[in-house]
Amino acid sequence: MVGRVTGCHLFEGDGTRPIHEDNLRVKYRPQRVEFPEEIGGWRHAIQEEERRKKARGLPYRWNNDRFAVERVVVTRTHLAEDPVVTLTLQDADYFDFLTTSLNLGRKQQNGLTLREQYLEGDDPAHAPAWMNCSFGVNVALETGKDGKMLFSRRSAHVAGPNSSKWNSSANEGLARKHDLPEDGGPVSLHAVARRALFEELAVHSTDRLDLELLGFGLDLDNHQWAGFFRAVLPDLDEETLRLRWTRGVADKWEHDRFEFVPADPDSVLGFLADEPPERWTPCAPTLFYLALVRGAVRRADGDPAARFEVEAAEQRVLEARRP
Repeated sequence: MVGRVTGCHLFEGDGTRPIHEDNLRVKYRPQRVEFPEEIGGWRHAIQEEERRKKARGLPYRWNNDRFAVERVVVTRTHLAEDPVVTLTLQDADYFDFLTTSLNLGRKQQNGLTLREQYLEGDDPAHAPAWMNCSFGVNVALETGKDGKMLFSRRSAHVAGPNSSKWNSSANEGLARKHDLPEDGGPVSLHAVARRALFEELAVHSTDRLDLELLGFGLDLDNHQWAGFFRAVLPDLDEETLRLRWTRGVADKWEHDRFEFVPADPDSVLGFLADEPPERWTPCAPTLFYLALVRGAVRRADGDPAARFEVEAAEQRVLEARRP
């Protein structure tokens, strides 16, 4: 991406066509992930440390119910060969995620680190469910009225390895409390994307929204699954959104800076190139690239060859920045 290697493994999607909502099947098995005995001891230590911090009145991480990704399976429809994705989830929580994400470089008794054994020694998409205790929905948002792409920088107050880094316009981790329907219906990633847009950017259900799921990726640096969405607000512009934010946002402290950039490939890729790589979350550049490709294909009435417009823009950006 703009001459850089990122820590994102693109599992499915190239931006030329979406994964239709009817072709996304989310299955939930109410069964908790089980750690190997040694790794379970690491989790217990994290839980006890956070309990001690809380008892002493110190800042601490609070636990919440999440999902673990058991598997992601991609097939194609018979005639149109459209992608069909089946996502199977189990029960997990935030401490489960911390157990692996904070210890990817820690050696086990077998002499291997978790990263060596499960991410580098095999296909990382096939890691066991207890390694996959986080799934995030990431949205690249465009304002249709003035044609701008929104970049959001995560706040330094947000816990985790991605604080103070440029990220997707909005992102939300799947949570059982919010995203598991009480009526027993399936989890909807599109509904999670809409929740992210509302809670972080004050995009309401009454706003017209063009929302497409473009693909799935895996953050190899922190081992987190991600779903990539492109969203366009035909009736809104930068000024309207910024005015809304002054009147209150549900998750006000998620981000500390926003940049609206013209949504053409040269401008978006130029912004990506001008910010140092260490200031980006691993999967954000991939998300915005897919969003650019999808925008180009739609402007070309669905011609997938329009993706080469984005590749040409990338070359222009690189050449303009060569010493």
